[in-house]
Amino acid sequence: MATANDRAVLQTIFNPSTPFGDIPGLDEEEEEDAQEEEDGFAPELLEQVRDLELQGVSAAESGDVSAALERFGEAIRLLPERASAYNNRAQALRLRGDVAGALRDLDTAIRLSRGCGRAACQSFVQRGLIHRLQAREEEARRDFERAARLGSGFARRQLVLLNPYSALCNQMLCEMLGRLRNPGGAGSE
Repeated sequence: MATANDRAVLQTIFNPSTPFGDIPGLDEEEEEDAQEEEDGFAPELLEQVRDLELQGVSAAESGDVSAALERFGEAIRLLPERASAYNNRAQALRLRGDVAGALRDLDTAIRLSRGCGRAACQSFVQRGLIHRLQAREEEARRDFERAARLGSGFARRQLVLLNPYSALCNQMLCEMLGRLRNPGGAGSE
């Protein structure tokens, strides 16, 4: 059986655009984190809030951002200390073009989650993307680093894209592997 290091090396060879050690399926702790985030809330109220959030997500996916914002707002009114609804509302606010409102909700979600768990991870990713779109690369990098530490493969890939040295090394590795696979082909010297 392969060790974790062996799997990391193979992952890097076959998917050179991912950072070393980024192994799909390695983050099984995510389910446990989600359960820990939900502890402390009344089960009936939590179920109602989750249902409102699902309705909000469905509304946003169908293009009804106003209805989505209403559902997320209801969820926040019912459980204002739960981070997930703020994270979801931030996405809807961003879709509506209210970037400042989205950033406020993401900051709230991160604060409520104490920077841990799924809601924090998603909030760091969203905030990092907003920072990146605003050309605030250093702030984006910090948020992606936090999200990557919480298990986000997407954040890890964003960090690679933000690192010009890593991108250059990955390109060189791809070229070298291409030459090894096809020694007599084009591009060999």
